[in-house]
Amino acid sequence: MGHTVFEKILKSHIVSGSLLPGKRVKIKIDQTLTQDATGTMAYLQFEAMGLTRVKTELSVSYVDHNMIQGDFKNPDDHRYLQDIAARYGILFSRPGNGICHQVHLERFAAPGKSLLGSDSHTPTAGGIGMIAIGAGGLDVALAMAGEPFTITMPEIVRIHLTGKLQPFVSAKDIILEVLRRLSVKGGVGKVLEYTGPGVKTLSVPERATITNMGAETGATTSIFPSDEITRLWLRAQAREHQWVPIEADEDATWSETVEINLSELEPLVAQPFQPDNVVPVEAIEGMKVDQVMFGSCTNSSLRDILSVAHMLSGEKVHPSVDAGISPGSRQVMLESAACGAMDELISAGVRILESSCGACIGMGFAPPTDGVSLRTINRNFLGRCGHPSGKVYLVSPEVAAASAITGRITDPRKLGIEPFVFEQPEQFIIDDSMILAPSPEPERIEIRRGPNIAPLPEMAPLSEEIEGEILLKVEDNITTDHIMPAGAEILPLRSNIPEISKHTFKVVDPAFYDRAKEKNGGFIVGGENYGQGSSREHAALAPRYLGIKAVIAKSFARIHLANLVNFGILPLLFENPEDYDRLNTKDKLYIKKGVITTKEPFEVSNKSTGSTFFVRCPLSDEDLEIVKMGGKLNYIKEKNKSAI
Repeated sequence: MGHTVFEKILKSHIVSGSLLPGKRVKIKIDQTLTQDATGTMAYLQFEAMGLTRVKTELSVSYVDHNMIQGDFKNPDDHRYLQDIAARYGILFSRPGNGICHQVHLERFAAPGKSLLGSDSHTPTAGGIGMIAIGAGGLDVALAMAGEPFTITMPEIVRIHLTGKLQPFVSAKDIILEVLRRLSVKGGVGKVLEYTGPGVKTLSVPERATITNMGAETGATTSIFPSDEITRLWLRAQAREHQWVPIEADEDATWSETVEINLSELEPLVAQPFQPDNVVPVEAIEGMKVDQVMFGSCTNSSLRDILSVAHMLSGEKVHPSVDAGISPGSRQVMLESAACGAMDELISAGVRILESSCGACIGMGFAPPTDGVSLRTINRNFLGRCGHPSGKVYLVSPEVAAASAITGRITDPRKLGIEPFVFEQPEQFIIDDSMILAPSPEPERIEIRRGPNIAPLPEMAPLSEEIEGEILLKVEDNITTDHIMPAGAEILPLRSNIPEISKHTFKVVDPAFYDRAKEKNGGFIVGGENYGQGSSREHAALAPRYLGIKAVIAKSFARIHLANLVNFGILPLLFENPEDYDRLNTKDKLYIKKGVITTKEPFEVSNKSTGSTFFVRCPLSDEDLEIVKMGGKLNYIKEKNKSAI
C-alpha cells in the first residue's frame, strides 16, 4: 500500500509509535521557530531545563508580534530573546526582518523536514512540502532540548484540486472554500493534504496561504507535495540544494476526499466572527467599508503585494477608507520597492505599516467603533482587531484592493481592471544581514532580563480532592482570543503571568479574574471545540495561575488540549453532551482524584444540585500522569532525576 506525502515524511521521523490513525506517535523535530509573543515564555522554560545548547538542526527566534515599543516591556523582551539566541545556538531574526512564517518559508523551510513552532500558523511551511506543526511554547522548548514531539496519528484528508483559478480569484478563496465545507472544527484530528492537477497551477507562496489558514479548520497541519514548482522557489532563494521530490503514491489511501474545481471558484468572504462564516462576495456586495488591511502571514508574499499594487495603479484609496499594508518580510519589501510596487501603493494612499503581525493581532491599526474592516488575515474572532465592536471580514488581496477603491465591498471582477499575472523572479533579493548567528563564545553572553520578565509560577500537583465552583460556562468555538486576548495592552505582558492573568476571559466576562481570585480557582465548562485558534499557552498558563483545576467541555481543539496538559489543568469530556445544559455557573463540583482514569467514564458530583454526571478523560496514560504531577516541567524534572 502506498503512502501520502505526510506519511512519507512522518515515517522518516518516527521515534516510537506507528502510522495507524488514532495511535500515539513520537516524532523527531528538525527545526523550531518561536515568535516574541510566545518566545519569551518558551525560552524561560528552556532555561529551566539546564541545557547549554539547543539540540535541533535549526532553531530560529523571530521578533514580529510585539512591535509597538510603547514602554520598556517589549524592548526588554526583544533584548532577552537576542541574548538567549546568542547563548544557546539559535538564529535571531531582528525586528523589521519580517513575519516568522514568511521569512521561514523564504530562508529555512525545506521539503522532507519537520518543523515545530510556537505559533498556530506554523503549518505555513507545509506549502513547501514539510511537516510543520503549531504547538505551545513548552512543547517547542522540549523539542529544542531534543525531546520528541507527540501527536495522535491523524486521519489524512485529500483535498483534490482540479482546474485553474480564474482572474481575480486567488489562493485565499481556495482556503475559504475549504473552511466553508469543513468548518472551524472539521479538521480536528486530521491532516489536509493537497493533490491533483490544480496543485501544479499554484506557486509556493499561494500554497503557503492555503496551508497557513488550514489552521482555522483545527487540522494538525496541511501539506503540499514537493515538486518542480517547489524546486524553482528554492532555486530563486539560492537553496536549490535543499530540494527533494516528495509526492503521494498512486495507491495512497485517504480517510476522505474533498474535490475542488478551481475553475468554478468565485471571490469569497468570511464574515464576523468566525473564519468559516463564508459567503460569496456578491452576497454582501455594497456594504460600506471603513478600513482595509493588506498583509499578515497569510497574504503578504511578493505575489500578493504586486497584485494589490497592480489593482491600485493609477487609483486612489476611497476617502472613507483607511488602508494599510504589512509586507511579509524585508525581502518582500525590497523586491516591491525595486519594481515600483511600493511607489504605486504610496501614490494610491495606502499606509505602509511595519513588516509584522501588527493589525492581525490587534497591535495597532484597529478599526473605528462598529467599523467594518476588510483584512487579508486568517482570523476574525471577536475582539481580535483590538476591540470587540470592530467587525472583521476576511478576504483575498484582490477583493480588499477593489473595496479600497470603491469604499464598499466589491467583487474585483466588476471593475474592468486587467487581470494580474505573477511571474516569480528567477532570483530573489537575498540579504540575511538581519538574521543574527549565535555567539561563537556563548559562555560570555550575559542574559539581560527586564523587570517585566517574571519567573515561571510554581505548579503544584493535582490534589487528592478536586472541588470548586463553576466560574464560567461558555458556548461552542471559544477561542484562545476569548480566553487570553491579544492586543497592544495585553501582549507586552506575555512574560509576566501574574499580570497577564488579570485579562483572562476579559472579552467574555470582565469580572472573571476577581471571581477566580476570590474563589481560589474552580472549574470552567465549555462547548464544542474549546480552545480553538492560537497556540498561545497563556490561555492555559493564566487560568492555571488563577487556580483552574479542570475544564469540562464537549470537545477540545488540539493545541489547547496539549497546553492544558502541559500546565496541569485536567481536561474532561462530557460523556453525555446534554449534561452541559444541566450545569450552571456557581454550581459546586467535586471529583476524587482516585477515580480519574483514561479507560472508562467516571463520575463528577454536583454538590449544589445533589446530582452526578459522567465524564471521560481524553488523554493517554502518560498525559494523565503529567496532569497529576502538575504539568510537563514537573514531569520532565522528575524523569531526569530518576535517570541519574
